Amino acid sequence: MSAPDQTTRVGYVLGPHGVAGAVKLYVIGSAPQLSKLKRLYIEGQGWTRLLKFEMHGPGPVLTLGGVTDRNAAEALRGRQVYAHDKELPPLPEGEYYYHELRGLKVRDAAGQVLGEVSDVIDAGHQDLLVVRSLGGTEGMIPLQAPYVEVRRGSAIVLTEDAPMGLLGDEPGDDATDDAGDQEAPGADERA
Repeated sequence: MSAPDQTTRVGYVLGPHGVAGAVKLYVIGSAPQLSKLKRLYIEGQGWTRLLKFEMHGPGPVLTLGGVTDRNAAEALRGRQVYAHDKELPPLPEGEYYYHELRGLKVRDAAGQVLGEVSDVIDAGHQDLLVVRSLGGTEGMIPLQAPYVEVRRGSAIVLTEDAPMGLLGDEPGDDATDDAGDQEAPGADERA
C-alpha cells in the first residue's frame, strides 16, 4: 500500500513508547509543526487518527487510533508516516515542504530553464534536489547551498556563483582536450 496522492512524508515510526500503544516518531523537519494534525497516513495501515501528540526529548510520542498495546505499536516500527498536503501548517519564510519543491523549474541566473525538480531527498545534514535536466539526465543540487535561491511556487534559481557543470550538461563537458591527443615528437607511428 503506497501513500496516497497529495501527501508528504513527515517521518517514520521509531518504535513503541511505553506499554499502552504510543509510538516514537522520527520527524523530517520540525516536530511541533505536526502537533495540530488530526490524522496521519501510516504505511501499510492507512489513515489513522492522531489522538495525542507529546514532545519527549528530541522527538514526539504519538497516540494513534486503533493502536492500543505495545505489540501493535511494535508492528509499526520503521513504517513511513505521511500527512495530507492541505492539512500541513504553513511554514515560515525560507522553509519548504518537499511537495512545494517538486515540479519547480530550475533556472540559471539569466532565467534559462535547465531542468525540473523531480524529487527531494533528505540526506541528513542536507536536503538534495533531484533535477531532471532538459537532456533527460538527473543531477543533484544541495538545497541549502548559497547559490540556490527558492522562489516559492515559481522556480529554483541557480545564482551566478553556482559551479559550472552542476547538472552535467554544460557546453563542452564531452569535448576532449586536443592538446592531450598529440604525440610527443619522435614517437613511433604503428599501423
